[in-house]
Amino acid sequence: MTADSELEASREPVTLHEPPRRSGSIVLVLLVAGGLVVAALVLMSIGRAQAQPYILGLLALLAMVGLFNLFAFAAGIIRFADRTTDDPVMAKVPDLAPDGLAVTDPRGHVVFANAAYLALTGAAGPQDVRPVERVFIGNPDVSEAVFRLLKAAREGKRLQEEVRIAAQDGGAGRWLRMRVRPLGESKRDAKFSVWSVGDITRDRERQEDVFQELQHAIEYLDHAPCGFFSVNGSGELVYVNATLANWLDHDLAEIGSGGLKLADIVSGDGASLLTSIVAAPGEVKTEVFDIDLRMRTGKTMPARLYHKLAFGADGAPGPSRTLVISRARDERSDPERAAEVRFMRFFDHTPMAIATVDRAGAVVRANARYAKLAQSLSPDSIATKSIVRAVNARDRNLLIAAISQAAEGQGDITPVEAMLEGARERWGQFFVTSVEEDERETEAAIVYLLETTERRTLENQINQSQKMEMVGQLAGGIAHDFNNVLSAIMMANDFLLNAHKPTDPSFQDIMQIKQNATRAATLVRQLLAFSRRQTLRPQVLDLGDALSDLTMLLRRLIGEKVKLDLVHGRDLWPVKVDVSQFEQVIVNLAVNARDAMPDGGKLAVRTGNVGAPEAGQLAYKGMPAADYVRIEISDTGTGIPAEIRDKIFEPFFSTKEVGKGTGLGLSTVYGIVKQTGGFIYVDSEVGKGSSFKIFLPRHIAEQEEVTAEPQATNGAARETAGEAKPRADMTGQGTILLVEDEEGLRSLNARGLRSRGYSVIEASNGVEAMEALEEKSGAIDLVVSDVVMPEMDGPTLLKTMRQRNPDIKIIFVSGYAEDAFEKSLPENQQFAFLPKPFTLSQLVAAVKETMALQ
Repeated sequence: MTADSELEASREPVTLHEPPRRSGSIVLVLLVAGGLVVAALVLMSIGRAQAQPYILGLLALLAMVGLFNLFAFAAGIIRFADRTTDDPVMAKVPDLAPDGLAVTDPRGHVVFANAAYLALTGAAGPQDVRPVERVFIGNPDVSEAVFRLLKAAREGKRLQEEVRIAAQDGGAGRWLRMRVRPLGESKRDAKFSVWSVGDITRDRERQEDVFQELQHAIEYLDHAPCGFFSVNGSGELVYVNATLANWLDHDLAEIGSGGLKLADIVSGDGASLLTSIVAAPGEVKTEVFDIDLRMRTGKTMPARLYHKLAFGADGAPGPSRTLVISRARDERSDPERAAEVRFMRFFDHTPMAIATVDRAGAVVRANARYAKLAQSLSPDSIATKSIVRAVNARDRNLLIAAISQAAEGQGDITPVEAMLEGARERWGQFFVTSVEEDERETEAAIVYLLETTERRTLENQINQSQKMEMVGQLAGGIAHDFNNVLSAIMMANDFLLNAHKPTDPSFQDIMQIKQNATRAATLVRQLLAFSRRQTLRPQVLDLGDALSDLTMLLRRLIGEKVKLDLVHGRDLWPVKVDVSQFEQVIVNLAVNARDAMPDGGKLAVRTGNVGAPEAGQLAYKGMPAADYVRIEISDTGTGIPAEIRDKIFEPFFSTKEVGKGTGLGLSTVYGIVKQTGGFIYVDSEVGKGSSFKIFLPRHIAEQEEVTAEPQATNGAARETAGEAKPRADMTGQGTILLVEDEEGLRSLNARGLRSRGYSVIEASNGVEAMEALEEKSGAIDLVVSDVVMPEMDGPTLLKTMRQRNPDIKIIFVSGYAEDAFEKSLPENQQFAFLPKPFTLSQLVAAVKETMALQ
């Protein structure tokens, strides 16, 4: 079908704006009824036999008329009249509508249009009506909108578009609102579409006028002599006028893109004042603040803020509306207001939190530092309302009592040290002072709050360090004296063992004494390990091999309920540690892990290298960035509560029952690791287990180290560890100068050496030793000397003797570590060392091996 034929079809003679009226007649109905009655009477008067043909004819005629009407109604020739359509008032309703209305069939032909539609589309008459798409054909500004409307009409949907029709004479043009909707209750019945076209040019002009007025208002607001800004709930600036941006030397484009926050333009803690406002849901509050604004250059500008904030029904604050008045000119023009500005700047920028409170502790006024502190204590800002709520419940009575004293006008109120409210432990010191009597109705006291959390933490650390140092010194001193006692016991025990055969009835008692003395020596070594004064014999070793050797021992220690998982890292770096002490560390940690898993679990021992970059990223305090070998010992036990995690390395601290454990296990581990130059840290969670991480420094061998220590010392250590060694000839000859301030121990040591064939000269201190050396004219083969002695200690004795005889040999014996006195010796001095307590065989072995050295 061509366009012209479609146009002709659209001009079919349909009822557009004057639909025909069909009205019935009561007279005609009466005439028809009367005629039928007359016919019936006539037929009845002529007799039944004569009337029968006439009756059949009349019935046939009526039947024919009825059948004809049925066919006519089915064909649409005859239809029943619609009373609403025939009503002249109802028929004029579409014409009274201000918008143009048109109804189109599924083919797009207009089947109805009102007068307004004809006028808007420029139709000359009912026969010239056109659908919407034909009215605006060829108009590029409208074609896209009409296409969307046609698509919605075909799909049975509703749609609305607003388009601007340009005037052909170059005028302002006009705006049209076009709507389309289906005609029917359902999409299936919506075969017809209703189009609406309305002229909204005047509405658009009014909107343009309102927009222009709004633009003028915004322009005035931007260049007003006062500043304005608005902040959303997340603290971002959503609006700043040009005046305030010029004051602060900021670019408006930067602010509009969300590049600034409230804290960027408010100096100090002033932003906390603005965000600390609390109110009831639905309430609108305006607060006045005198604070300093921060310019982009970092300079400050005093300003007074009228901060308006509305709260929603849920209690959440909406965007603020804040008026800013510059008070810089006040400082120049008005001396009184200048003094006020200076006071407010001092009040808000002081590093101490200040608040005035009433008798109940409610905050009347507060500076910025208090607002910031209160917000950090309680996210719901309860502390900003009441200073009492800023204090932990256990200490509130102290602060309430101090405020009550101030309300009564008392002076010299004792400062209150109290724990602050919050998730973590924080402390503060409150200084409460009274106010003038005539002001106590609203403000009962001034409270100054200084947070002391860092100070208390530092004090606790110093006290803990001093306590640990004192305990370490005490443990070291006790161990030194106890070592002398043990040495005497062990030496005397050796004499008894030499004098009694194994078949002697008292031999087992003597062996029991030896075993208990050995246990006591182990306890002393633990004390020295804690005080970091035990003697170490470090050697370079591979931790993987050392731990593999311990595997069987660890399995026996932890039992069958606990599964041991040993994972070695590849290519472990070498470390330099004392093997026996390192084994003690692993054993102690394994035993503790076993005790934490009474019902069984898993014990994992993992090793690996930690390079300097990785070590620098670890969040462990006190550990510098360097190369380490890490040993991690973790379990799946009960875990360590946070409140005792910092105490586990303290000596004699134990969570075990009385009589189970000495409390020296972890303190010994800590001392050994620290003396080795390493670090130990613990991560634990209650119910999930603990993990101890040991970091030992990587050993880099620069050159082969020559050790001047006699092999007898190592042999003595092995004997102390309980390892069997073959008997050797320990007799010898020579003169030995024995220097020991403990008379009983000195006599026993001299007796033991003499029993092996040596000539012994005894001295109680260094002075007597020098006198004996002079008497012998230096003819001494070996000096065995204690380290700590009155008048002249061992290192001083060595220096003096070496001045007389540079080749004299000396063995130092001490209960302290070798490192404790080695620093006081001259460089390159050769000597042997024998740690206390020692047995007779260990002493004799050390003497013979030292004298054999060239």
